[in-house]
Amino acid sequence: MKCVLVTGATGQIGSEVVSQLRGTGCRIRAMSRNPRSANLPAHVDFVRGDLAAPDTLDACLNGIDSVFLVWSSPLAAAAPALERIAAHARQIVLLTSPHRTPHPFFQQPNGLRAIHAGVEQLIETSGLRWTFLRPGPFALNCRNWWAPQLRRRDVVRWFYADAATAPVHERDIAAVAVRALCDGHDGREHVLTGPESLTQREQVRIIGDAIGRPLHFEELSPESAREQMLAMMFPPPAADMLLRAYAAAVGQPAFVTSTVLEITGVPARSFHEWAIDHAGDFAKLS
Repeated sequence: MKCVLVTGATGQIGSEVVSQLRGTGCRIRAMSRNPRSANLPAHVDFVRGDLAAPDTLDACLNGIDSVFLVWSSPLAAAAPALERIAAHARQIVLLTSPHRTPHPFFQQPNGLRAIHAGVEQLIETSGLRWTFLRPGPFALNCRNWWAPQLRRRDVVRWFYADAATAPVHERDIAAVAVRALCDGHDGREHVLTGPESLTQREQVRIIGDAIGRPLHFEELSPESAREQMLAMMFPPPAADMLLRAYAAAVGQPAFVTSTVLEITGVPARSFHEWAIDHAGDFAKLS
């Protein structure tokens, strides 16, 4: 029986990977810096570990065959962590980004690109079998960014209403990850998107359709939007990166792939399906 270690197991994607692995027959070990914060099934082996602290990893990796890796630490910590992983496991599936995709949205200056590229290079030379997952914008971003506003009123105040993306459902990212972990997609790079190009204005309308409330998009200037993001505790480089990326996406269709269908045999979930799945997140405060 294959034993899989899921890093970032309490996060938005890692927790979904754990959930979907339950039906595969694999043994699951879930790693987090703070296991007490976990809300995962009792039969999942939960361990404390930190990718930026290699000494914590050996116990987590003992008996592990495959690793689902979510990297959020500085690049300098990657080599020691990957050395520990390569000493135990045979396969790694990395959640990275589509920084090699030739679309303006993905090619704006972005500090994470160098980190992702560096981690990928280390994995490629590690001797591990590897698969890289390159999801585009998460549909979950809409919840994280807009739900606090929509719980109070029927307006989203945001930037670049006519910027188009193809938001991908977290369940589809996890479904491809599970196929890669279980079936082996060695040396492959999967660019994952939702099934359709939608402007941010259209995404807000679709959320309104899903929750039964007419919603409106009020476009902010880039300067006002940056101030709002900083007030939401966005790091300044992240705010600037998002503004550049969405500005570059105005006036052209989003990059859309059929990868989810090709890998899983099931079409990628639509944004409307995602909005229905998360309707409760947008409910107005009583």
